[in-house]
Amino acid sequence: MPALHPTRWTRLADAAALAFQVHADQLRKGTDIPYVSHLLAVAALVLEHGGDEEQACAALLHDAIEDGGAAWEAVIAGRFGPRVAGIVRACTDADTQPKPTWRARKEAYLAHLDTAPADVLLVSAADKLHNARAIASDLRMHGQAVFGRFTAGREGTLWYYGALSAVFSRRLPGALSRELAMAVADMRHLADVGPTGPSG
Repeated sequence: MPALHPTRWTRLADAAALAFQVHADQLRKGTDIPYVSHLLAVAALVLEHGGDEEQACAALLHDAIEDGGAAWEAVIAGRFGPRVAGIVRACTDADTQPKPTWRARKEAYLAHLDTAPADVLLVSAADKLHNARAIASDLRMHGQAVFGRFTAGREGTLWYYGALSAVFSRRLPGALSRELAMAVADMRHLADVGPTGPSG
């Protein structure tokens, strides 16, 4: 029997268990895909791009405050420490109900990224890359109807991801930001080219 390593990745496993608890019944917008698939993908991207275990824990929990409520911040801090909780907090664009308007939240988040530390930028960029890739994939499959899932529709969604890509290209130059730029370019192209050819 292979040797076991009981202390290896223990915290990451605990973070996954907590993420499954917070997001157990959630689905990706407009799909039947469990939301936890996104969290696992973001954590994988963080690790693939040089992140450590704490950053991967934060990736798994990056939407816990936003989707589960502000009370989760203390839970995360107590179980995983201030660094993980701080990254999760910094990846949260709102934790109040009702939320500020979509545009106000996104403009504030973009401004926040201009001064955010590298820990936060890595997790946030991984999150946005997985989202952008998912949107592009859905555009290939379903066409323009995909934008009906999003509060901001086609124009707002394209604006936001373009702005995110610009910020990450400037503040986090490297493979991850290049991958995001390519995913956003793919998204823009697919937004203009439907199943039967160019729109308009």
